[in-house]
Amino acid sequence: MQIGIIAGAGELPLIIATDARARGYRVVTVALENITSPDLAGVSDVIRWINPGKFGELIETLKNNAVKKALMAGKVQKSLLYKSRIVPDLKGVKLLFSIINKGDDVILNAIKKELAEEGIEIIDTMTFSPHLLTPEGCLTIKQPDEEEWKDIEYGWKIAKEIGRLDIGQTVVVKGRAVMAVEAIEGTDEAILRGGEWAGEGSVVVKTSKPQQDMGLDVPAVGLDTIGVMRRAKAAVLAVEASKSIIVNKEAVIREADAAGIKIVGITTDRFAEEGER
Repeated sequence: MQIGIIAGAGELPLIIATDARARGYRVVTVALENITSPDLAGVSDVIRWINPGKFGELIETLKNNAVKKALMAGKVQKSLLYKSRIVPDLKGVKLLFSIINKGDDVILNAIKKELAEEGIEIIDTMTFSPHLLTPEGCLTIKQPDEEEWKDIEYGWKIAKEIGRLDIGQTVVVKGRAVMAVEAIEGTDEAILRGGEWAGEGSVVVKTSKPQQDMGLDVPAVGLDTIGVMRRAKAAVLAVEASKSIIVNKEAVIREADAAGIKIVGITTDRFAEEGER
């Protein structure tokens, strides 16, 4: 019983590795240099640090440890392709030349396909940690008011559309106008940029893509998200129930309550109900 973890930044890989070991699994971690938390060494049976461009080393590590199933967890900013000095190995070069564009889904599905050809299956990120999935309903003491619900519904539609186009997962809205759309910069920067235009009271909506693979880039929020929202003076965080992750949920809710930020887990059904009133 063993599992491979391809680990990016943040606490999510740590939590998943801990949960997997608690279930009796041997954890083989591929950690990305200057990205992954060094704390993962303490919850991994095997860990190998590689440069993000060394796709061949990633495959070699998993195969040498007889890993047949692996999952991806943690943030890896796509901007690495453009801003850092990543030097891909032969496998990495082959991968990059095989993709028709550099959208998130295209890159991740190409990685998944290459791993499958090597006998390694990418599985649902939440296999060992379903407790991290966002529940439906309002999670904080304060609830969105009527105007904020209108912004959530408007933002939901926009977020689903940019997801369908493989642009991003997050939009910032105020007064049924889009203040910012997440692209290559990531969620945090999009929230800050939206806050510059919106001033106080913006609504942040983060959803899964209509074509979401729950093994690839599952939407996630955490304490950093709340911290960024405080800086942006945002009022509401709406995330998709059952198809997104809240890392350290209890602490996130406490921080949000302290900041007066409202958090809701929503589904499309919510808006159908609203339209019927």
